[in-house]
Amino acid sequence: MRILPAIAAILALVTPARADEQAILEKGRNATDAFIAGNLDHLWQAMTPGLQAVFGERAGLSSFHEQVLAGLGEQREIESETVSLENGFNIYRQVAGWSETPTGVMTQWSFDASGAIAGFLITEVQGAASDYLDYETQADLRLPFNGEWYVFWGGRVLEDNYHIIDVGQRFAYDFIIHDADGNSYSGEKDRLESYYCWGAEILAPADGRVIAAVGDLPDQLIGETDAQNPAGNHVILELAENEYAFLVHLQAGSLRVREGDTVSQGDVLGLCGNSGNTSEPHLHFHLQTTPDLMNGEGLPAQFQSYLADGEPVDRGEPIRGQIVAAQD
Repeated sequence: MRILPAIAAILALVTPARADEQAILEKGRNATDAFIAGNLDHLWQAMTPGLQAVFGERAGLSSFHEQVLAGLGEQREIESETVSLENGFNIYRQVAGWSETPTGVMTQWSFDASGAIAGFLITEVQGAASDYLDYETQADLRLPFNGEWYVFWGGRVLEDNYHIIDVGQRFAYDFIIHDADGNSYSGEKDRLESYYCWGAEILAPADGRVIAAVGDLPDQLIGETDAQNPAGNHVILELAENEYAFLVHLQAGSLRVREGDTVSQGDVLGLCGNSGNTSEPHLHFHLQTTPDLMNGEGLPAQFQSYLADGEPVDRGEPIRGQIVAAQD
């Protein structure tokens, strides 16, 4: 599958931000429409000097535009839109069908704090290459929490799970708790304590050995991230040969385990927090082939004996939009 020219920086350990979501949606839609229509003067003026330098000059943006449209044809239906906060940038992503490609096409705009366009990506939708699409999880996994949680990102297609473009996080999940209105917090959105999952117990998904346990990094304020320590406070468990579980963004000072400990399924590892590269309290979970976050291949995580939207699942992979809960 060909990849169109792209300009962007992608790091996938965050969940979408709620703040000013509608405004970013509108900015992203307007930028996409302008690019498709060829209204490039407006886009050029809205770009940061750094992004303009990538194109070289205004004519470079025109050449890029012509090359993209020649390869894709005409845009058809929009399949999904998402907004997220990543590394301090507001990110708009759109997946749509185009006439000249059998796959979806993702358009992504990155806006800095002033609203200027700092990054632009347009590419055919594809997940990171993987030799593990048919992998069967070796460990008997349970969901790593009690109670009902919402699958914010999860699944094997981009519109369900933006992690799939990353080799190590190809099958990753982000979980939150929300109320009946779809809100993940109650009260002041800038207070960590307002978020329903803040302080919830995070459990060992299976028997295993603690390979790494980091618990002394600060929780980030809403709107701030720690790109230097993307996982924040976290626990890495060895569950089986070449099968490691990552439980990420835990609360500062909450870890109940240390490196070298042996844990049993259901043991409390720590509390849900907001440390690392994260936009709000949530749990990031994934399996991979090594205990090195930056050097491993993602593995499917098949959980056992859980409810998905109230229906029992003996063994399965939760999908974005489901409400899941472990069955006792």
